[in-house]
Amino acid sequence: MEKREDLMSILPYLPLGIQSSSLSWPFPHVVEVLEAMSKGPSHSRLDSGEALSDAISAMRQALSLTTPVSPSALQGYALFFDERMSREESNSWFDNTIPAMACLLLRFPSLLELHYLNSDNLIDGTQTGLRLLRPQEAGIVFLSQELIGALLTCSFFCLFPVTNRGSNRLPIINFDKLFGNLINTKKDEKQEHKIRCIVHYFERVSSGLPPGFVSFERKVLPFENHPVHVTYPDTDFWSKSTSTLCAVEVHNSGLIEDQRGEALEVDFANKYLGGGVLRKGCVQEEIRFMINPELIGGMLFLPAMDVNETIEIVGAERFSHYIGYSSSFRFIGDYIDTRERDIFGRRKTRITAIDALRRPGTSQYKSDCLLRETNKAFCGFLHFCKAQNIDDEDRVGVATGNWGCGAYGGDPELKSMLQWLAASEAKRPFMSYYTFGFESLHNLNQVIEWILSNEWTVGDLWNKLVEYSNQRLTRETKLGLFCWLIPTVSASSSTVR
Repeated sequence: MEKREDLMSILPYLPLGIQSSSLSWPFPHVVEVLEAMSKGPSHSRLDSGEALSDAISAMRQALSLTTPVSPSALQGYALFFDERMSREESNSWFDNTIPAMACLLLRFPSLLELHYLNSDNLIDGTQTGLRLLRPQEAGIVFLSQELIGALLTCSFFCLFPVTNRGSNRLPIINFDKLFGNLINTKKDEKQEHKIRCIVHYFERVSSGLPPGFVSFERKVLPFENHPVHVTYPDTDFWSKSTSTLCAVEVHNSGLIEDQRGEALEVDFANKYLGGGVLRKGCVQEEIRFMINPELIGGMLFLPAMDVNETIEIVGAERFSHYIGYSSSFRFIGDYIDTRERDIFGRRKTRITAIDALRRPGTSQYKSDCLLRETNKAFCGFLHFCKAQNIDDEDRVGVATGNWGCGAYGGDPELKSMLQWLAASEAKRPFMSYYTFGFESLHNLNQVIEWILSNEWTVGDLWNKLVEYSNQRLTRETKLGLFCWLIPTVSASSSTVR
């Protein structure tokens, strides 16, 4: 095992070690604790949230993890399992779920060894083993849902070493802040319901581990000419593009994750994958990671995205139903994912994480910002990896919405057009656009029909967006984009305030 470059790149971030050329838990006491936990509370005395907090501290100490878990985190575990859960739920958790999670951790070293053994033969000529997918290194990792379950169980017990994660631009991965914020936000019910999604996931996988796989791909548009990959386009590329604009379906209601077609679903991402999912965040990206918790697995080994990078995740299963958004988010029960699997055993759920400019203000109309956002979406929508060339990818569209708008402050009219350019240039057959009821987009369908009727190309639309943006910067116009493009468009807010 010591000779595997993929393993050696990720090993410093795992709680395991190598002994006699095999992966194992590095200290016998950890195994003893897990074996006792696996036999139930009569052996482990782990029958309450307070006892769980003590067990987390004991395992971390046994692993010589020097970074302390905050008192509020340990209090959060105790609060949730002793007070926020019903007695019946708590008894089931400690009698059934915790022992199953301990069994999974006991098998973690052998699961990881099996993963590396199988990864060499999964796809000819493509490295798929778990490793640090560093910035500017395009690549893909395939993980079994069982192995992801073990990784997330490590997160639950806060067993991952965190030294050097920040300096290597890796997101947080342990669940200490998720539970700690339950103490810090006592009147904020959303945090409790985020945890309920995670707890429900463990209850589900403890009763029967799913048999499939999930892939995590780092996609890169190289700045310099590359023999294989499409390079990072410049403004001249977009200006001269003769590509045909793809079809667009506008949805004024509904959610991206509920679309039932063959589409790449956009995660309105933070540059750090998952954003605030393991802290207090609870908007589009964080909610998706809560209802599809296997997405969190990618946070272990995927550093922050650079300007020319995106992340695509295929196969993450959904486990939870929910209602609401942000402070109104609520877990409302089990969700049975019925999406078909592909030949690799992945659910046909394709998610692309693309991070937008944050609060760009009027600078979003500058040429470099237009280029940055269009190329970011283009990278996310482009079909990169030959590993995904499996089932009529040319029929897979894009399902998106108000990316980089809302709290991020992007112009919804402009962003909808930039994404349309990117989807079209990426040769996606259609874009399903979910407006989430944004008033400024109520004429989106009319604008799209007008542009298509005039047979504009990608280059034609890009040049118009550049012209409009220049006028916004020089204050020649205060009109919104749609009214500026088509003066006959009736809009309740035709000028920008």
